[in-house]
Amino acid sequence: MELPAIFAIIPVGLLFLMSGLIINLIQVELHTDSETFHLMGKEHALLICNHRSDIDWLIGWVLAQRAGCLGCTMAIMKDVLKYLPVIGWSMWFSEYIFIKRRWDVDQSTLTSGCENLKDFPVPFWLALFVEGTRFTQSKLLDAQQHARSKGLDVPKHVLLPRTKGLVLAVKHMRSFIPAIYDITLAIAKDEVPPSMLTIFKGKSSVVKVHIKRHLMHDLPETSDDIAQWCKNMFVAKDAFLENYFSGGNFGNKEIQDIGLPKQSLIVMIVWSCLLSVGTFAFFLWTRLFSTWQGIIISAAFLLLVIVTMQVLILFSRSEPSIDSVPVKTPQKDSTRENLLIT
Repeated sequence: MELPAIFAIIPVGLLFLMSGLIINLIQVELHTDSETFHLMGKEHALLICNHRSDIDWLIGWVLAQRAGCLGCTMAIMKDVLKYLPVIGWSMWFSEYIFIKRRWDVDQSTLTSGCENLKDFPVPFWLALFVEGTRFTQSKLLDAQQHARSKGLDVPKHVLLPRTKGLVLAVKHMRSFIPAIYDITLAIAKDEVPPSMLTIFKGKSSVVKVHIKRHLMHDLPETSDDIAQWCKNMFVAKDAFLENYFSGGNFGNKEIQDIGLPKQSLIVMIVWSCLLSVGTFAFFLWTRLFSTWQGIIISAAFLLLVIVTMQVLILFSRSEPSIDSVPVKTPQKDSTRENLLIT
């Protein structure tokens, strides 16, 4: 009964091929100065970014691949994410730093993770989402309510930053990381926010990325001042996004040509073909699809993996932040204008 095997295996091979092609349809528009652009991938950097969508990690991978440091890109992530099939496992093997949202435990985890990078032999990127969670409308409303109750600047397009992790990272890595990349992500106007679901539906998205480079030795020395610097940066980031969404430009940095992912596309196509042929040969050898029972077992296993991944993704969206309460920032009416990113 060879015919069912053909009909089962061909869609699997096409899935690998088409998913890779669709992911390559994501367009990243990079806005930064020439000096920063030429240094990307050539120096250690701590990346501080707003968390706009489910696939911000994918946008980061795209930028890292174009900068030539994809294999040395890491992030500080929620511990539950390392259990995600394939994606989470790859992050685990790549030595991402996973935290449990308990500062008494995470403090030592972050300290050891940062110290382990001191002798890293090649340029690396370490990403930290200081908002602590993905941006959603409900989370924004909570952040706005908290900001009003504490007399803070009320955000419109970002969440309130949680600064404990950043303060610790800066203190432990100041001596060997030369720069912090202040990254602002925004979905192009009238675009549907990208997600894994929209990608597999074949809907392309244009993501705008603005990068401002800060020298590490220019940052304040004390913990409170570092925390305040981060809060000021997010006030500026919110003002920047407000200007853009109100009809302004996406900053005044020039658009850099990051090129087309020709090399990665070729690798993906070759790998997908080899994987499809290998899978086909494996099933012919095991005759797993020679019976309807084998087909049902294989389909059930695939469904279990898909359901497990979806549950973990949904669960990870609502986890609390590493800080329980943001520190109060003095309110100044002119802060947004003075700190507007240029």
